[in-house]
Amino acid sequence: MAGTGRVMALGPAHLAKVARQVPKGEHVSRLTKLSDAEMEAVAERLVAELAGGAFWLFAYGSLIWRPDFEHVETQRGVVHGWRRSFCLRILNWRATPDQPGLMLALQRGGACTGVAYRMPEDDPRGRMLRLLRREIVYHEDLPWLRWVTVRAPEGPIRALVFYCAPEGDPDVERLTLDEQAQRLALAVGHVGSCAEYLYNTVSHLEALGIRDRYLWDLQARVAAEIERL
Repeated sequence: MAGTGRVMALGPAHLAKVARQVPKGEHVSRLTKLSDAEMEAVAERLVAELAGGAFWLFAYGSLIWRPDFEHVETQRGVVHGWRRSFCLRILNWRATPDQPGLMLALQRGGACTGVAYRMPEDDPRGRMLRLLRREIVYHEDLPWLRWVTVRAPEGPIRALVFYCAPEGDPDVERLTLDEQAQRLALAVGHVGSCAEYLYNTVSHLEALGIRDRYLWDLQARVAAEIERL
């Protein structure tokens, strides 16, 4: 699908200004890590919930520009009742405890246009397990997993989605757009910056012709914040 043709305010020059080498620190979490056996049990439960149907995954952020899994079909679709939001506080990966960052998640309200991926039919348990090991680590991550209905051109799709913000979770930030922009402009971790994560997400959505007004506004604010700094 052709892109929107719009020119982003946030660009490679901004990313270069904030880029720096950050050593991978020893992150001490207050959360409870899932054991291998527990991760396998979660995978088995989710496969059982497929009830023999096709295994679809809904992507709205980094899984669009770095899927890193095998799939046999993609469909653009809309999930109603959820919207993109930089609301998940992070202290590592693209941030540090001294400079917390934000990760993209889904929050209640509005709608989200993204991409649904259909997995191959063989080895659903193994494919589910590999996805879980990529995306989640702790028991506290489990409430962030949901099955959603994706409204797609060929009909509704039931798909798994990672990081739907549960009500009352202590890691959910409720910040203004300017506060989000400040966090994203400053946070850098051992895999890169939050600004880079935002840039990759918006640029790939634009290439797909997906317009997200919230992210478009946010990338302009992050660019301005980097220039100010």
